[in-house]
Amino acid sequence: MRIRGGRLPIGRNPADASGEGTSDEAASGEGTSAEGASGDGGRGEGASGDGQAADGGRGSAGTGTLSSPWARGAAALLAGALPALAFPAPGLWWFAYVALVPWLLLIRTARSPRRAALDGWIGGIGFIIAVHHWLVPSLHVFIVLLAALLGLLWAPWGLLVSRLLGGSPSASRAVAAVVVVPSGWLMIELVRSWEGLGGPWGLLGASQWEVAPALRVASVGGVWLVSLLVLAVNTGAALLVADRAARTTAGVLLVVCALSVAAMWAWAPRPTDTGTVRIAVVQPGVVEGPGSVARRFDRGEELTRALEGRGVDLVVWGESSIGAGAWERPETARRLAELSRRVGADLLVNVDARQTDGSGRSGIFKSAVLVGPDGPTGDRYDKMRLVPFGEYVPARSLLGWATSVGKAAGEDRLRGDRQVVMTLPDGARGLRIGPLVCFETAFPDMSRRLVRDGAQVIVAQSATSTFQHSWAPAQHASLGALRAAENGRPMVHATLTGISAAYGPRGERVGSPLGTDASAAEVFDLPLARGSTLYGRLGDWPVYGALAALAALCAVEGLRALRRPAPGPPGPPARTAHGSPGRPGH
Repeated sequence: MRIRGGRLPIGRNPADASGEGTSDEAASGEGTSAEGASGDGGRGEGASGDGQAADGGRGSAGTGTLSSPWARGAAALLAGALPALAFPAPGLWWFAYVALVPWLLLIRTARSPRRAALDGWIGGIGFIIAVHHWLVPSLHVFIVLLAALLGLLWAPWGLLVSRLLGGSPSASRAVAAVVVVPSGWLMIELVRSWEGLGGPWGLLGASQWEVAPALRVASVGGVWLVSLLVLAVNTGAALLVADRAARTTAGVLLVVCALSVAAMWAWAPRPTDTGTVRIAVVQPGVVEGPGSVARRFDRGEELTRALEGRGVDLVVWGESSIGAGAWERPETARRLAELSRRVGADLLVNVDARQTDGSGRSGIFKSAVLVGPDGPTGDRYDKMRLVPFGEYVPARSLLGWATSVGKAAGEDRLRGDRQVVMTLPDGARGLRIGPLVCFETAFPDMSRRLVRDGAQVIVAQSATSTFQHSWAPAQHASLGALRAAENGRPMVHATLTGISAAYGPRGERVGSPLGTDASAAEVFDLPLARGSTLYGRLGDWPVYGALAALAALCAVEGLRALRRPAPGPPGPPARTAHGSPGRPGH
């Protein structure tokens, strides 16, 4: 019996109908699942967005628990949330290399492009809420709206995953998947890194902050290259699980990833040690109740006095360590100067007060101020990147209502207009420090700029007391290891209430961190280093490489679309053995 232009034979997988059934068709890219996005009308369910699975020929589509759109949506939400376990405080860093596999496997079974995009979006919502769940006490239900908006970034990624992992991938498509799927994820991280969208918090590569080989990779291509590596391993693992024919290719690709890390470990430039510097961190701990600002200052003063005779080169206080009212009183400068003389070192304090900057602007600035034996030295850095809603409300005329829902800023802070490198007195050997405030440590470009401007030590001042009993303090402190490794310079992370920590120029932990239950001063002997890392020299080159990979994919797909012949007219109706086209059987 000869059939022309009829329906698909019963039991045949939609992916097979689109040309994925043979290896030569898969290699040529003809008829892949991406055709559904270009108007393939052969699948009636493509327009409905049903959550039925096309499992690449291993079973009938639409069977099982995930045939329900609601069940599939719940699975996507949970799968997207899994990577949060790789970050501190759970700190299951090894889990990051397989955490995305369930999500990838779910998306590849999407019956239509619409369903793949929906799986990506819902999973993105789960990721944002899980990684930032500690913001719930401050933002309340507003975090759901933010997660829904940011989750849209994963919708195109869902289409990309479906296109490259769906059906039975050929060897060439498997190679493309291991390169392009991570590149698509990196574009999401790049967009999320914009300050107005919350900044680069929860970059997947940041989960590897305590893994020495990953820190070595960071010295070559920053946290971006680590994210690419983690995604490449996840994609290879998904191929191993999903398709038997692709297992050999996936195994080879995973070996290539391992060899690449080994090569970077062996040949990437390493910073050269040039001595040590003693930096003390003062962490007053949780001080609450009436008069807490003044009592916190008193506690910081007490802890600083205890550093007398310990030969420190710099004393660092946390973010907002001095209240606005106290800073305006001359007595405060006198007390700080006396502390500097007593300890024999300058103090880097932090104040959130109304001031006037160098350009004559007046308003509330969050400033790192250097104080010496004679009072403030004149060195001051005004925070440049502010926390959305915490320190300003984006488009306040439209979103000002957020102040009544959560703990959004009642008045916008002003931004500094330049980064500053401060030089300590000759007594501290003219040490040059680069200050950062709060979540500025999450931005790789800021620490890189400070080092290029001559900073020998990166110093961060932070306060996470609002999120004291959450994962936030540990996540924040861990960022110092990445910034140190990226730039080959030591870094100190000083907080009001913990976690305060220090890291050497390779990202290794130095000394003992001060936890969230500590009220103490700790001295860290930090190794200084000279020389530059590849990331310091080349910058965000992995981002440009990812953009190039995505552009190459778009070019190939465009050429294939141009070469694909236009569909011809439908063939005549099928004839039966004993009938006519019009009246079969007669």
